[in-house]
Amino acid sequence: MADDGVLTPEQAARIRASFESQTMMTTLGARMTGIAHGEVRIEAPILPGSRQQRGFAHAGLSFSIGDSAAGYAAVSVVPEGHDVLTSEMKIHLLAPAKGDLLVATGRVIRAGRRLVIVQADVHALEDGRTSHVAFMTGTMIPIAAS
Repeated sequence: MADDGVLTPEQAARIRASFESQTMMTTLGARMTGIAHGEVRIEAPILPGSRQQRGFAHAGLSFSIGDSAAGYAAVSVVPEGHDVLTSEMKIHLLAPAKGDLLVATGRVIRAGRRLVIVQADVHALEDGRTSHVAFMTGTMIPIAAS
């Protein structure tokens, strides 16, 4: 990462390539729509196979994209040649995820050498309206990339 806290185009490309290699995100139809130093946005359609019995997006979809958004936000601040693993993640489900699209925004709260504290907000989009459906907090552990 550049000394001024701005991602270089090469770093952003590396993060995008890592995201695109995740088969889980591909299965969910998720895509990375925003990337900056300490913040990443991921969107996923609420597909028929991602719904629970009442037709809302399954909480697992919210958790998956929120975890990935927070994780890649952490990757954006760790030293070059490092990745992260989720150590712990808590989710608060705030409202039913109704609509066609979920948007998760992950951000770094504090980056240390051994732990990166993160959070994510997940919003559902329905008929032009946005609803805050989940709030997540967690801890990422930097690891040397292999």
